[in-house]
Amino acid sequence: MYIKGVGMTKFDYSDKPWWRFAYEATEEALADAGMKISDIKAIVLAAISSAAGGGEHQTHKVSLLSDLFKTNVPIIEIPSVCGGGGVATFVANRLGFGSVLVVSGEKVVDSLSDVTTDWIMSASERVLEQTEGMNFPVQNALVWQQYMEKYGATMDDLALISYKNHQNAALNPKAYYFQRQVSLEEIKKSPVVASPLRLMDCSLSVNGGAALILTKEKTDVEIIGSGFVTDYLLTFNREIITHFPAVRSAALQAFDQAKIKPEDINVAELHDAFTSVELFSYEDLGFAPVGKGAELIRRGIVNLDGRLPINTSGGLKAKGHPISATGLAQIYEITNQLRARCGERQVKNAKIGLCNNVGGAGGSATVHIIKRN
Repeated sequence: MYIKGVGMTKFDYSDKPWWRFAYEATEEALADAGMKISDIKAIVLAAISSAAGGGEHQTHKVSLLSDLFKTNVPIIEIPSVCGGGGVATFVANRLGFGSVLVVSGEKVVDSLSDVTTDWIMSASERVLEQTEGMNFPVQNALVWQQYMEKYGATMDDLALISYKNHQNAALNPKAYYFQRQVSLEEIKKSPVVASPLRLMDCSLSVNGGAALILTKEKTDVEIIGSGFVTDYLLTFNREIITHFPAVRSAALQAFDQAKIKPEDINVAELHDAFTSVELFSYEDLGFAPVGKGAELIRRGIVNLDGRLPINTSGGLKAKGHPISATGLAQIYEITNQLRARCGERQVKNAKIGLCNNVGGAGGSATVHIIKRN
């Protein structure tokens, strides 16, 4: 299908309910598309299906959206944790309706850090991982330790990724770190969270919303490839423990459908929940040979002025990560890059972009390839 309009709120810690973020993002997407809510034939909501969500004790979110938008069209909720936005897009792209609104609003941060951490940790396996304190920083640290030992990448490589993404976010008005500079020294000296990962290797939990409108009507931007793969919940049960195999398989699906190769991509938004994930995802997506991902950041290839700019928005690291809304925010950025709307962070002559959204520690992955017609 084609993308007609996109919308996104600023990612922040404001005290708005989840539905307000969804509503504001939808308003912008409708205005961008030149449409009214009455033109929408179906809605797909990406959300964390939890009574604890935003402290609002509200699970029947689809009916609340019916109230909010004054519509009785089919509304489908997709709870797929951090990968929800990508999965909702995958589903909406295949529904067959003439016009579909894909939207997410999340109020992730509304309590003490330990409460928010416990809530996010519910996405990990409950019998072995949760009882052993295997939260997501720990899981990703263990994967990264294996990667470093096998391929020789370093923490300095991750610091460069963090620095790049913060520089990009400083140029993005909707990023949490907009106009806030962070030095490479600050990144390298930030506290260790789960050895060897530091605070500045971890994405930023925020509140926010994002939306897009898909249509069968031909527009200037089209989804030409869409892949989705689900993997085992337990990270250590997978055959490969230095990468996320689901990302690799979803990328193969998307590239095969789009009939292009990784070298045809001009700009990409990757799921840098941790800087380590961005690095080995360079390889899973085919941008670098296995074990050679660090070369892309060392040589500046993935910088804003490089051959393949990655996370021009600032990524989850510095734009922020509002769980389900993240995958839609990636599509918002790529669509605007292809439409040359990104100002100081605009990639010149961008024609084909890629979005990679991941649920959990590689438990699910979507890859969408988007082209400017």
